[in-house]
Amino acid sequence: MFSNFLNSKHDICKKLVDRLSSKFEYVSLLGKQITGDNVRVTTFNTSINDSMETQNGFVVKIYGGKAYSEYSFSDIDENNIDDIEKKVVETVHVLDDDSLLHISGKALEDEPLVKEFSRPMESEPYSVQEIIAKYNEYKGYIHSKSDKIIQSMLMFERYETSSMFISKNRDLKQNFSWCIAVAIAVSKKDDKIQMARDYIACNDPRGAVDGLKDKLDDLVKLAEDLLNATMIEPGVYDIITNPSITGLIAHEAFGHSVEMDMFLKKRARARKYINKPVASSLVNMHDGAAATYSCASYFFDDEGTLAQDTLIIKNGILLTGICDAVSGAQLGHKSTGNGRRESANRKAYTRMTNTFFEPGNDKLEDMIKSVKHGYMLFDTNNGMEDPKNWNIQCTAEYGREIKDGKFTGKIVAPVVMSGYVPDLLMSISMISDDFKILGSGHCGKGHKEWVTVSDGGPCLKARCKLG
Repeated sequence: MFSNFLNSKHDICKKLVDRLSSKFEYVSLLGKQITGDNVRVTTFNTSINDSMETQNGFVVKIYGGKAYSEYSFSDIDENNIDDIEKKVVETVHVLDDDSLLHISGKALEDEPLVKEFSRPMESEPYSVQEIIAKYNEYKGYIHSKSDKIIQSMLMFERYETSSMFISKNRDLKQNFSWCIAVAIAVSKKDDKIQMARDYIACNDPRGAVDGLKDKLDDLVKLAEDLLNATMIEPGVYDIITNPSITGLIAHEAFGHSVEMDMFLKKRARARKYINKPVASSLVNMHDGAAATYSCASYFFDDEGTLAQDTLIIKNGILLTGICDAVSGAQLGHKSTGNGRRESANRKAYTRMTNTFFEPGNDKLEDMIKSVKHGYMLFDTNNGMEDPKNWNIQCTAEYGREIKDGKFTGKIVAPVVMSGYVPDLLMSISMISDDFKILGSGHCGKGHKEWVTVSDGGPCLKARCKLG
């Protein structure tokens, strides 16, 4: 259900936009409210908090003829609209100083559109009390399965997003929700401590909470198995990635590299490789809020551009990047619907949404059989990319050794992948025919500007340096 608060502010926001539109070439206003809750049940305590996504605010974007300026505020009504209008105008006039360095640009297109969008939850959520009761049951089950489990944690987070975008010609509203249920088991043997985790991310809150119970046996077993993990001997190996690691590669290898605001700053090597091969001819890669259904799926971005599905790599050829509206205007490229803000008091940047590889035609069992000596890598821990030089470093939580096409039972953890992006992508020789999107991630622009993202895809066979 669309936010009552934003609904109550719609007309006064439209009034502000109309006033400012009489003074400036382009004016838009974004209002956003995210509400939600977070429930945690651990071995030692229980907590109930607001969702980490919670926010509320407004931001006005103005093109004053030389550059764009923005002004954010937390509330608006008849008592403060004059003051807000005055401050917005003052902010724009600061840019009249010719001594300031401006990035050249032009007013954004403002194609007419009036529309409301909605993506309701797929089930009625459990109450907080019901979640706590179920999670206490799950907690007891985890501890009953193994005397090596020293701590457990169950988490459920649900959030609902409402936003409205108003310009001279556009009036858009959207409402959508998402949730995630997480289970963690911490194991101990002598002085060694390991952690295993699993989760369900979807728009079905009851299904997420109930489905978590079916993952507990495997979770406990993995926590026990990891106690026997050893460090990998560094070297170059054949690898098979599970969908989590496939998604990490998509996100780090060619996600940040194709954010086109980095093209403007000459911080991304990808700008020199458009229409050139950058990966195996088997590889097709997408990004877009409309490309799949996950936590980063919305109907329009924070600049009022409708969600899209952008094919970034086709048969190994880099076709295009992704961009926000302002960067796109400066580059002569239409926005791909990737203009996103951490909050109303943060700038809109080009940001990834759902980033993934398309499935291929291979069977996972055949991929495993083809490995003479290597590892199947599981579950994203963290990743880092240098878009300017195309070096990446990605960490898998663990790997399972493969020899002569069979798992040996040996586990290594953690496993760090590193190398040059095109070398890794060019080495992809098999792609499985299954497909999975993981909808629980967040991404920063540098060290800040956090937004929700998803990634994933099929399993890949590639060759990579591991350590």
